[in-house]
Amino acid sequence: MPYIVDFENVSTVGLESSPVAEALAGLRANEGRYYRNKYDHVFTVSPASEVPEVVERVSRILKEERDIVISSRPLEATSFDVDGLRMAYVFYESGLSINVMYSIEAGGKRAVGFKLADGMEIPEELASRFKFARQKSKLAGVIRGSFFVIKGEY
Repeated sequence: MPYIVDFENVSTVGLESSPVAEALAGLRANEGRYYRNKYDHVFTVSPASEVPEVVERVSRILKEERDIVISSRPLEATSFDVDGLRMAYVFYESGLSINVMYSIEAGGKRAVGFKLADGMEIPEELASRFKFARQKSKLAGVIRGSFFVIKGEY
C-alpha cells in the first residue's frame, strides 16, 4: 500500500526494521519536503516488494555503471516524473537511500545519488569508491551524501 510521506509529522511507517529507523524516516521526510517545496509533488513510497521494477531498475544501473551490488534489503521504493526528470528512489534497511535522476531528454542530467541516514556506517560496497559530504537537515540530522554521473542509456 502506498504511503504519502509526511514531513511535518515524521513517521517510521514501513521502516521499522531498520536499526536507524528514526534517522531514515527523517531522511525520507527530507526528500518529501524537497519535492513538495520545489515541484509541488507529493512524495509517495511503496513497500519495495510492491514495486520490484523500481528496485530492479536502480540495481541494474548500479551494477552496469559501477559494478555495485547493494547488500542491504530494500524496504521502500518509488518512481515518478517531475520537471523533465524520471526519478527513482530506494530506501534500504541499513539506512541507505539511493536515487536515480534521469533526464527524459537526451543530453540532460543523469546521476545516481547516495544518502546515508544519521548513525549508519558507510556500506562496504561504497566505502572505498566514494567520498561523502555532510549536510545538516532539521528533519534528518546529519546527512552524508555522494553521487556519480550516469554514462549509459537506461
